[in-house]
Amino acid sequence: MYKNDKVIRRYSEPFKLKILAELSTGKHTKSELCKLYSIAPTTVNEWIKKYNRKDLMNTRVKVETKDEITRIKALQKEIEQLKKLVVKKDLDELVNDSYLEVAAQKLGYKSVFELKKKLNTKP
Repeated sequence: MYKNDKVIRRYSEPFKLKILAELSTGKHTKSELCKLYSIAPTTVNEWIKKYNRKDLMNTRVKVETKDEITRIKALQKEIEQLKKLVVKKDLDELVNDSYLEVAAQKLGYKSVFELKKKLNTKP
């Protein structure tokens, strides 16, 4: 067998219907069936479309109350505020580091580390 040879798998109609039936019972998830039978998830999705079994497609139902929606919005606002605080803190730290570099140069130290070392040794 050569590197570029691809294995083409053909599945019988009864096998496809068996997989869809197992999926509809809920005994196994789509990913479990794919691993169990070595089938690609996209292949199973194609079978679902082919046999018009939209009930087996991954659907997401999202039910939210007004309280949940307001809570989510409040949390999102808090996240934005925290992000701004982190950016401000990082900028403040950058400014402080720049001040230390300038101070070290003006005072004749070779590096900020040397200045910090000198400042920490004094009581």
